Amino acid sequence: MLNVKVRPAAARVVDPVARWLAGHGVSPDAITIVGTLGVMGGSLGFFPRGQWFWGTMVVTAFVFSDMLDGAVARITHRSGPWGAFLDSTLDRFGDAAVFGGIALFYAGRGHNLMLCCVALACLVFSSLTSYIKARAEGLGLRCDVGFAERSERLIIMLVCTGFSGLLDQDWIRISALWFLAGATLFTVGQRLAFVRQQALAVVATT
Repeated sequence: MLNVKVRPAAARVVDPVARWLAGHGVSPDAITIVGTLGVMGGSLGFFPRGQWFWGTMVVTAFVFSDMLDGAVARITHRSGPWGAFLDSTLDRFGDAAVFGGIALFYAGRGHNLMLCCVALACLVFSSLTSYIKARAEGLGLRCDVGFAERSERLIIMLVCTGFSGLLDQDWIRISALWFLAGATLFTVGQRLAFVRQQALAVVATT
């Protein structure tokens, strides 16, 4: 989800669009699915070919559906567990496409196995951060910590990828990849330690 600090300002743009879509019978689930397909199409259609700027523009446009589907759900009173579940599940597809598209570039015309592995590490560690939180909450434990949450990961990667294409400066994108690989690995360790501390406390009180 997009950072809560961005939402109040963005809502002024999103809400009128959401009301128009709701008035024309567009469902929140349809927006979620179309948004995910757009993110995947932009990532896998442009990034493997090294078209960083336009790929980022397409992905960013569809990322905002993450706010739009929630706004339509509120307006139509269709918020519920299924919508939240679908949104979270499809977010994983979108994240995988972003980093997967970058990995495919370095596995192909980018000719850099190391950076391909770094992009794949970002993909794997990003998935792990989400899984750890979901699994912990499923066990009744909290997991609301983390240095590199999804919104931060997406903002950093998309901004740096877009500017690397606009300015033709590969080091911007490469620096972001290395940073996120380390930051997401740190977040995995941070969440594991946090959940372990709670689990040990539960055992000690039983």
